[in-house]
Amino acid sequence: MRVGVLTGGGDCPGLNAVIRAVVRKGVQEYGHEFVGFRDGWRGPLEGRSIRLDIPAVRGILPRGGTILGSSRTNPLKEEDGIRRIKDTLARQRVGALITIGGEDTLGVAARLSDEYGVPCVGVPKTIDNDLSATDYTFGFDTAVGIATEAIDRLHTTAESHMRVLVVEVMGRHAGWIALHSGLAGGANVILIPEQRFDIEQVCAWVTSRFRASYAPIVVVAEGAMPRDGDAVLKDGSLDSFGHVRLSGVGEWLAKEIERRTGNEARTTVLGHVQRGGTPSAFDRWLATRFGLHAIDAVHEGDFGTMVALRGTDIVRVPIAEATAQLKTVDPELYTEVGVFFG
Repeated sequence: MRVGVLTGGGDCPGLNAVIRAVVRKGVQEYGHEFVGFRDGWRGPLEGRSIRLDIPAVRGILPRGGTILGSSRTNPLKEEDGIRRIKDTLARQRVGALITIGGEDTLGVAARLSDEYGVPCVGVPKTIDNDLSATDYTFGFDTAVGIATEAIDRLHTTAESHMRVLVVEVMGRHAGWIALHSGLAGGANVILIPEQRFDIEQVCAWVTSRFRASYAPIVVVAEGAMPRDGDAVLKDGSLDSFGHVRLSGVGEWLAKEIERRTGNEARTTVLGHVQRGGTPSAFDRWLATRFGLHAIDAVHEGDFGTMVALRGTDIVRVPIAEATAQLKTVDPELYTEVGVFFG
């Protein structure tokens, strides 16, 4: 069989580990051939592809990003998008497609598989860890590690100048990165999208920290919102899947804290540094296992499924189940860490 592989959405540490595992096992054990589609769904839309064989995937395990390139192209919004994808797969004799991505990329794969008969197997990828049906997504551990290291470093400069440092992290509408990195980094306030925050309470925590002669660190997820108000955005632009581009709450929060408390406040927006660079050991391990099980699913003809981590086992679930709703932070878990606020 000839198998297609694509990586869609934001780049993510561990993507190359998946590609490597798929190709290595697919060639060595099953005798499959592979073609890699360039730049997410844009590849099959425009017929842009490269050959994937064992020499092509040597040495890519520790590399960040993706050797196939990525994009947020939405084929469902392109003229004749479905027909063009099916024509490309037929022309290149591709009998199955492994789609590595998050909510949007896998959402397209689910529709292609369920409604249009395109044989797809999904692999969950997002630093946000917000895909339901899997305990963890690869890329998340690396992002948390990067954010935690940044928070560790910011403690010393905050204390040297006795100022508030607000750290804005990614996560969109899920607070997993903020919660994990904030707790691991010893943040004094953690704000997540699942729980609207009271700016007066935030300022009270900040003031309490200064009374103890320590400078506070506030970690805020990019999708966090004040109790009285809407999301704070730099602009209201949308991507091709209709998602608003987040960021801006960190800067707004620092200005409000400074205005209300009189303490100097600065903002650090970690941005894309969280998703760049070499993947952690855990993400290499998880991504590799996902790749091995994804090619098994293809070989067995178990299409319309996504590989997922449950405990220490890799299982298969319907792609539609994994994209039906976001996995968000449980309120009880957030309450649990509240003892460290202030």
